[in-house]
Amino acid sequence: MIPWLDPGKPPRFPDTSSALNDPNGLLAAGGRLDVEWLLVAYRQGIFPWFAENEPIMWWSPAPRTVLLPQNFHASNSLRKLERQKRYRITQDQDFSSVIKSCALSRVNQTGTWIIDAMINAYVALYEAGLAHSVECWDGENRLVGGLYGVSLGKVFFGESMFSLVSNASKLCLKFLVDSEVYALIDCQLPTDHLASLGAKEMTRIEFESLLNRLV
Repeated sequence: MIPWLDPGKPPRFPDTSSALNDPNGLLAAGGRLDVEWLLVAYRQGIFPWFAENEPIMWWSPAPRTVLLPQNFHASNSLRKLERQKRYRITQDQDFSSVIKSCALSRVNQTGTWIIDAMINAYVALYEAGLAHSVECWDGENRLVGGLYGVSLGKVFFGESMFSLVSNASKLCLKFLVDSEVYALIDCQLPTDHLASLGAKEMTRIEFESLLNRLV
């Protein structure tokens, strides 16, 4: 059993050590999906993840997948693509289009967790200056890749990315790393793709200790 959070009360989450092992990191359900609740959640390393017709579910998985900027691995092909200047990278130029592109169903995937309620909530975070996007544009000024996430202190909590052409989202991630704004990029859950870019796993205690220092 997990606790139900009363949306009529101020946001208060249970201790993350009480998160379930199966499914990994499920902490609580209920509450509200607005700027106030999201800000409190992210400061504790908690994020929402749920599907259409489900209640809001809050997660704190362990181990946690993170990318330390100094560990970012840029392949030779990625560096070559960057030097060619075939694509233009921007920040916060079209947050809405980036999150909607991330929400589109992928190959071998049915549905999406980036439902309308999530889009509206993160657009509100963006308008409050707490979420950011990075965009990749081709020579005809078409959006061909991007990523978005929540920014608190020196931590970027990555939410999702997309690519319509090879390596577009990697260029966006490299832009984020090269900005030297962040000391920690939260990737939430492991994938082979993230591991190839230098992401690693750390314990919940290590992760939250970093958050306390960097947020």
